[in-house]
Amino acid sequence: MLTEERHEIILQELKKNSVVYVSDLAEKLNSSESTIRRDLNTLHKEGELKKVHGGATILDKIIKTSEDKVSVRQTLNINEKIEIAKYAAGLIEKDDFVYIDAGTTTELMIDFIREKGATFVTNGIEHAKKLIENECKVFILGGEIKWTTEAIIGVEAINSLKKYNFTKGFFGTNGISIERGYTTPDIIEALVKEEAINRCRNAYILTDNSKFDEISCVTFGNINKAAIITTTIEDNKYNEFTEIVEVSK
Repeated sequence: MLTEERHEIILQELKKNSVVYVSDLAEKLNSSESTIRRDLNTLHKEGELKKVHGGATILDKIIKTSEDKVSVRQTLNINEKIEIAKYAAGLIEKDDFVYIDAGTTTELMIDFIREKGATFVTNGIEHAKKLIENECKVFILGGEIKWTTEAIIGVEAINSLKKYNFTKGFFGTNGISIERGYTTPDIIEALVKEEAINRCRNAYILTDNSKFDEISCVTFGNINKAAIITTTIEDNKYNEFTEIVEVSK
């Protein structure tokens, strides 16, 4: 096997698993461990991976520290978001006590809610307005309004959440990573998300597949804290860590 072929296979394995081991690669590629070590050294020098003792890991992704305004995010991946929103809305049942996080996909979800026997709590300004228009019973958290996401955040919002116990919660995210979990750029907004997700019996992350393998600077939940509702994902590695629901576009 040519060196270039080995390198390509090594990088493919790394993309699937985030970590590779010399012994496993030697067996898979029918090569000696010394050959694999040389390959890993070369790829490390080329900036393709990070060589560690016994193998290699994927390079840390760029950590995002900011996000687009709501008006921008509402135009992105709209068809995927609609299918995800439809499915999520269908999970709401009579007498559910539901938390709906601020976010573009969670806002779309409200258009498809047909169950009027549930009660809703939200930290989204537009979410609350749409729930009222949909003739739903809704409570809105108090606190500071963040202008970029139109979300209610801060200590007062967190204190409000501490009295609630939700049957279901639906959340947006800026990034999903096996190692870093669910992430968002704003620490104050992350604290509200964290409190809310911890108070849900069943939590769901609503996201199109562009958020997988992305990392923002603050984690608000480990990967196993919620099921993920998405369209399609190319990499099955996430299925080992949490429930993945893929809906058709």
